[in-house]
Amino acid sequence: MLFRRCHSIAVPFSTPLPPPLRRSPPWFRCPVSLFPSCISLFSLTSPPRTSIPFLSFSSSNSPAASDSQIAEDFPSKQGPLKPGLYLVGTPIGNLEDITLRALRVLKSADVILSEDTRHSGKLLQYYNIRTPLLSYHKFNESQREQVVLKRLQGGEIVALISDAGTPGISDPGMELAKLCVEKNIPVIPVPGPSALVAALSASGLPTNEFTFVGFLPKHGATRRERLMVSANNPTTQVFFVPPHKLCQFLEETCSIFGQSRRCVIAREMTKLHEEFWRGTIGEAQEAFTAHQPKGEITLLIEGMKVSEVETFSESQLENELGELISKGHSLSMAVKLVATGTSMKRKAIYSLALEKFGKHGSDDKH
Repeated sequence: MLFRRCHSIAVPFSTPLPPPLRRSPPWFRCPVSLFPSCISLFSLTSPPRTSIPFLSFSSSNSPAASDSQIAEDFPSKQGPLKPGLYLVGTPIGNLEDITLRALRVLKSADVILSEDTRHSGKLLQYYNIRTPLLSYHKFNESQREQVVLKRLQGGEIVALISDAGTPGISDPGMELAKLCVEKNIPVIPVPGPSALVAALSASGLPTNEFTFVGFLPKHGATRRERLMVSANNPTTQVFFVPPHKLCQFLEETCSIFGQSRRCVIAREMTKLHEEFWRGTIGEAQEAFTAHQPKGEITLLIEGMKVSEVETFSESQLENELGELISKGHSLSMAVKLVATGTSMKRKAIYSLALEKFGKHGSDDKH
């Protein structure tokens, strides 16, 4: 970084002083390349929990700024991190999509819980973060909980990250957050990238109301029940779909939602081959039957239009309920599915169901 050098000048008191020069922003005073050859992470010289990490862009002909210069240009206004569980959002593809606060927390934490230590290690290496990693995923979270809880109760700072996006949202972390809340341990969110929000914002579908479904159940009957609920919902429906299950998903939604319902398939978001495919479910089924796409998929389907919500007569309701029950649905699930597609109140439909199909009430416990 260049420093201004001024010669000593005696200024008579009678001479009016020139207006003070405005301090240039640090990026104008630092001779850096617009396309840096490397990215390195620096921290302040103060203790780890009071320092804020910064990204310094340097090239072969530009010396890196020292810690003292960074401290001068970007003074920290943050106090020490308090002990607790930090849920840190991480990039969903592009490593540059991470906040300065997230970097500071990851660098200052005593330990980082990671869904896949090898995957997360690449992110930490990219930003020169040496905080120890501890695996934490759906197969070992029940065993890890007490170990992590003991460390938190001991006053440690524990950061939790997933492979991509926000922990606890279709990723490990929900149970640990619940446990910490029960034990009065602070749970601090560190907002960041989210496939849900990214896909929704660029989809072109209504965003004022939406339903996040995430991954569908593996069991066929349960999965179709959930899709029927979504099909009768007037809000935009958001799903996470593994690429190898896309054809199955489109086949099932085509029969339940109908071929003409609009959908958006967001793939490889923030990465080099990012793609937003838009069309109807029928067109999507035709387009993706021939080839299986690669990469993580967020799939959005427009909600049922208000004009599509019907008012059924009692005989129609009885027929609908009877058909669902004959297919193996419980009484309560049949009522729920019918209620989402009509303007009638669920309580009235349930009373009718009990009157007409009371003998199936025992199915509710299933």
